Amino acid sequence: MGRQERKREHLKHAVSEELTCADFHDVHFVHNCLPETAYHALDLSTTVAGLKLPCPLLLNAVTGGVEEAEEVNGGLAEVARALGLAMAVGSQTAALENPEYSGTFTVVRRVNPKGVVFANVGADVDADQAQRAVEMVEADALQVHLNAGQELLMKEGDRDFRGRRKRLADIIRKVSVPVIVKETGCGIAREQAAIIQELGAAAIDVGGRGGTNFLQIESKRSQQKVSADLLQWGIPTPLAILEAKNGAPELDLIAAGGINTGLLAAKAIALGAKAVAVAGLAVKTLLAEGREALLARLMQLLEELKIVMLLTGSTSVPQLQQVPLVITGFVREWMAARRLVR
Repeated sequence: MGRQERKREHLKHAVSEELTCADFHDVHFVHNCLPETAYHALDLSTTVAGLKLPCPLLLNAVTGGVEEAEEVNGGLAEVARALGLAMAVGSQTAALENPEYSGTFTVVRRVNPKGVVFANVGADVDADQAQRAVEMVEADALQVHLNAGQELLMKEGDRDFRGRRKRLADIIRKVSVPVIVKETGCGIAREQAAIIQELGAAAIDVGGRGGTNFLQIESKRSQQKVSADLLQWGIPTPLAILEAKNGAPELDLIAAGGINTGLLAAKAIALGAKAVAVAGLAVKTLLAEGREALLARLMQLLEELKIVMLLTGSTSVPQLQQVPLVITGFVREWMAARRLVR
C-alpha cells in the first residue's frame, strides 16, 4: 500500500473513532472563593519554544499528503486564523517524497499568512529534508514526531529505530527554527525527556495516551489481532506531563492527548504545560459538523479555561501553573513510584 492510501485511511479512521478524553480524574483543583481578579483582566498569552502566542491552545493537525487533506487543513487554518491559534501541519514526508502533494500543506500558510505555523516530520528524515519541510510552509517552528508504537503495529511500518537519536540531534542543530519533539499518543517519559533536553530541543509535546489511539487505528487497518491491553500501551497524558516536566525542566511543554475541554486544558497547564493541543477533536468536528461548529467548540473550550482560571484566582497562564492541586489515586501512586514532583 502506498503512503497516500495509508494517509487516507488514517484520516478515515481518525474521524470514525469515538472521541475520547484523557483521564484527569485524579487531579483536583482547590476552589478559591476570594479570587482577586476579574474576567476582563484574564491574560491567556503564553510562550512556547520562544514564540509568543495569544492563547495556550494549538491545533495539532493529523493529516496531509492526500487530496482530501487540502480541504481539511484549509478549514483548520481558517479556524486558527479566526481565533489566533498556532497550528501544526501533519507529517510532510509525502510531500518531501513527491512535491505534487505539497499543496495539502502549503494551504495552511496561504489561508493564514500571519499565523504561527509548525512544520512536521518524523525522526527518520535527515536535516536537509527537515529544513525543506520548514521552508515548504514557511514555518515558525518544526515538530519532529516520535511514533515507534504506531510503526510497530503498521504492517508497512518501520522495525528498526537505530540512529534516530543522532538524526534528531542533527535536525535540532541545523534547522533554522526551534524544534519541538512530540509523541503521537504513547507519551514521553522522564528519561527520554532528559535526552531531548540535552540534544537542544526547544519544547516537548508530550502526546500522552488518552486521545486519538493510533495503535488501535493501525490494528484495524492491518486487521492484525492485538490484545486490548496492548492497545492501551503508553503513559496517560497527565503523567506524561509530569514525566516530561521532571526530565526536562528547562523545556516548554505542550500537553496533547485527549484534552478536549477547558477544564482538562486547565488541569494540564496546572501540572506544568505552557499550552495544550487538540487534533482529533478538531478534525472530527470540522468534517462532521463544519467550520462554524468547530469554531464554537474551541471558543467554548477557551471560555471554560477562563472560568477555571478565575475560580482558582489565576490571572495568567504562569499563575495557573502555581495554583494548589490535590492529586489522588493512580496518578499519585505513579508519582510516588517514579519520584516525580509537580
